[in-house]
Amino acid sequence: MSINLRTVYAFAREMYPKLSTEYIQYGTAGFRGKAEFLDSVMFRMGVLATLRSRFRGGAVIGVMITASHNPEPDNGVKLVDPKGEMLDASWESIATDLVNVSDQDLEQHVAKIIKDNSIDITSSSHVFVGMDNRYHSPRLLKAVADGVIALKGNVREFGIVTTPMLHFFVVAANTKETYGKPTEEGYYEKLIKAFELLRNGQLENGNYKNNVVFDGANGVGARKMLQFIKRMNKSLNISVINQGIGPGKINDECGADYVKVLQRAAHIHAGCGTFHALCQRGWRCRPSGLLLHQRKGRVPTAGRDRIATLVAGYLMDLVTRSEIDLRLGLVQTAYANGASTDYIVNDLKFPVSCVPTGVKHLHHKALEYDIGVYFEANGHGTIVFSDHAKATIATASETKASAKTLLLLIDLINETVGDAISDMLLVETILNHKGWDVKDWISTYNDLPNRQLKIKVQDRNVIETTNAERVCVKPEGLQTEIENVVSNYKRGRAFVRPSGTEDIVRVYAEAATKEDTENLAYEVGVLVQRLAGGVGPELTKPGSAHL
Repeated sequence: MSINLRTVYAFAREMYPKLSTEYIQYGTAGFRGKAEFLDSVMFRMGVLATLRSRFRGGAVIGVMITASHNPEPDNGVKLVDPKGEMLDASWESIATDLVNVSDQDLEQHVAKIIKDNSIDITSSSHVFVGMDNRYHSPRLLKAVADGVIALKGNVREFGIVTTPMLHFFVVAANTKETYGKPTEEGYYEKLIKAFELLRNGQLENGNYKNNVVFDGANGVGARKMLQFIKRMNKSLNISVINQGIGPGKINDECGADYVKVLQRAAHIHAGCGTFHALCQRGWRCRPSGLLLHQRKGRVPTAGRDRIATLVAGYLMDLVTRSEIDLRLGLVQTAYANGASTDYIVNDLKFPVSCVPTGVKHLHHKALEYDIGVYFEANGHGTIVFSDHAKATIATASETKASAKTLLLLIDLINETVGDAISDMLLVETILNHKGWDVKDWISTYNDLPNRQLKIKVQDRNVIETTNAERVCVKPEGLQTEIENVVSNYKRGRAFVRPSGTEDIVRVYAEAATKEDTENLAYEVGVLVQRLAGGVGPELTKPGSAHL
């Protein structure tokens, strides 16, 4: 097979010219930005995915087109490595350099990537591409596909799918279908079969009621949940709101980020049907992530920490009853509520590790355990099982019912990445087995009030952190001032970190009372504006208006 790299330049010049001179960086969520400036980025990521596949001996590489929880005008792209993990960190800089090079230098730059990584350009390559349901995603998918074609790679387009589904397809194809069939139907089949076997005909138990509301945030998750419902044997009574029908826009006044960060009930758009279930469980989803919110009686939101503690406790109980020796661990980020960490360590006696924000960091750390549990700040998370754990559980399942349950849980869980639908089915399974409603779940511990702020700055790179982003090392003196402020508040904790995708510094604060939390967040926000080059409007002091 002969490949002329001049074709890459020709595609770029004629169809996908670089329109923006703004420097962009591959972050924790890949590349994101306004859709109108991403055509060249998508084309080049198709090229990179093809090179990555050849570098990995022809293994399937995934390319997902989505901006996740960002507003509808935005879009983005991220690459999926052969085992379903995020793109290897060593290739993030390669991706960044590739999208920022000029069209005139593109051909030469691609040749350099090939040479530096000893890639056999004539070998086979396979790329899977999926997209969310933003109106500009089809155009961007074609750009990715053309990038693959420019290097004579093999491309398979899956159309509109969730990010976790694409991860599933990649792993299934690379494991010769031992993980599942790399098709949309194969994905539904695996999860539904495990869920219904775990349900075992028991639809209600104790305080658990078989009634769920799913907020799809007008995104692709709503479409796929409707497909699940069609295929389920009435094992879960579920209604879907914010389906993307009518005027509703993606993530507009709904979804996990809206509910969690703004702490408001999701808006129900016209055309989505009447919302009867004010007292039922409501899963607030975004394209990749979820949390639970129950509106009646002002029951608190059950987000990432609640899910993590519920899952960790259940797994530990099953492992203990199965009488097997496995190393369990829960991975958190600095955003984990301090009360949840105390509960996990002191009550559940479950080992905890802390890593920087980003699924790739959580996932890699979780792989160090036989059973690793993690849930990102937005609810995005999963459980991973080592080969040793799977073999041990399989052996124990011959004599232990609890181990049989563990085996089914492995099939229910999408280990490749945090999967909102899979995680929802897992939590519903656990609540059912325990006979718990949401109040039972919430009562396990009391969250500390917390507050998050976004401070716009000229350059987010002026902020540098260490110790899993809990300590700020640059600009000099900022961490000392943060610690001085924190010391004034009972159970106070605060940290700052740069956004992975935009020139914003994120502030997190928690304290014993809501008033103290608001004041602490405000004081730290002011420090960031003063010492990190804030360019946004001045913060409003608590008590005079909302921050």
